[in-house]
Amino acid sequence: MSGCSDWQRWHSMARAFLFVLDSFGIGGAADAERYGDAGADTFGHIARACAEGRADREGLREGPLSVPNMVSLGLARAAHAATGQAIDIGGTPLLASSFHGAAQEVSSGKDTPSGHWEIAGLPVRFDWGYFPDTVPAFPAALTEAIIREGKVAGILGNCHAPGTGIIERFGEEHIRTGKPICYTSVDSVLQIAAHEAYFGLERLYELCLTVRRLVDPLKIGRVIARPFVGETPATFQRTHNRRDYAVPPPEPTLLDRLTERGSKVIAVGKIGDIFAHRGISEVRKAGGNMAMLDKALGAMDDAGEGDLVFANFVDFDTEFGHRRDVAGYAGALEAFDHRLPEALSRIRPGDLLILTADHGNDPTWRGTDHTRERVPVIGIGPGLRGGDIGLRPTFADIGETVADHLGLAPGRHGTSFLAAIGGHARTA
Repeated sequence: MSGCSDWQRWHSMARAFLFVLDSFGIGGAADAERYGDAGADTFGHIARACAEGRADREGLREGPLSVPNMVSLGLARAAHAATGQAIDIGGTPLLASSFHGAAQEVSSGKDTPSGHWEIAGLPVRFDWGYFPDTVPAFPAALTEAIIREGKVAGILGNCHAPGTGIIERFGEEHIRTGKPICYTSVDSVLQIAAHEAYFGLERLYELCLTVRRLVDPLKIGRVIARPFVGETPATFQRTHNRRDYAVPPPEPTLLDRLTERGSKVIAVGKIGDIFAHRGISEVRKAGGNMAMLDKALGAMDDAGEGDLVFANFVDFDTEFGHRRDVAGYAGALEAFDHRLPEALSRIRPGDLLILTADHGNDPTWRGTDHTRERVPVIGIGPGLRGGDIGLRPTFADIGETVADHLGLAPGRHGTSFLAAIGGHARTA
């Protein structure tokens, strides 16, 4: 390395790890009122419920929310940046080389693809297509096409519904008739639930591929396969064989830019599905946050210079946010935080770890849908000065910071904050 600049030495060792705590918003979105979410604050309301004893559950958790490792990365300060209000979450000192701040979404939706694409440097400026909250929810022509081209006897549901409830409602009829359960929500999505044994997992995936093609003209963001098992409403249970079929991003993302130059992008969880498997080198999946963390830790061990590990921890959203389970969400945060040191121990000089979220899903909020919120941007990089990165005007700043760290040329959207925390930014 003789004769190399500091910047070259830094980037020759660089790896990046981007962990998305799905739905872990921290409130304060400037445009929340437009979405009916003024006052929503996933982190703040969970912390308050724990402090007041409203999130105790025997055998799961009790008392104030305990997430000292995320606090040591600046979580409480990030929440203050988002809302302007302090959260009493303990006084764990900040780690050296850690940084903290918040980011505001500029994409039109508060959905998973919009949040993740923007994190990867591509805000979604267009409007997705949505199905009306009517019965039936789907246009007659679409329903007829699903039945004809999907080779099914008919469909059940055809409405807005929470996933567990609609399976309880129609599961037995589905088993009896073979008709898949099709439903939607306020997100740009068409979900199809079917029994793994009676309908068949591969058949469900094939049906979703057919429906993906049918809804493309309607600009529907995702078709989601929702397999389940069980024999009665009391025993029906969704499995971890969910699969998302998303529209490909309309422009290159951080992932495309990395793989094009020869770096490896290891996608953990549903990241591959969200990006329609474009810009992905390898997919690693598992069931549940803790198993997903095991996969992410293994990916960290395997990542080489210039590589990105991009992980999504979906249980916060699907198991607790949508189900409005405050105690469950709090317990999941504490379980993740308890194991966070395992990731921190794998960080070496030249690495960058960022924890963030794609939207909110306040479990104390009305309804069962996502909430428009700012998200935390906290992390660490050995050798960085660290500190406050402030309120970022777009999630795309996250992707551009990773791009900067890994030595890519700037993208079209967002601004790196690497120089602000003492990194060897391109302009340094």
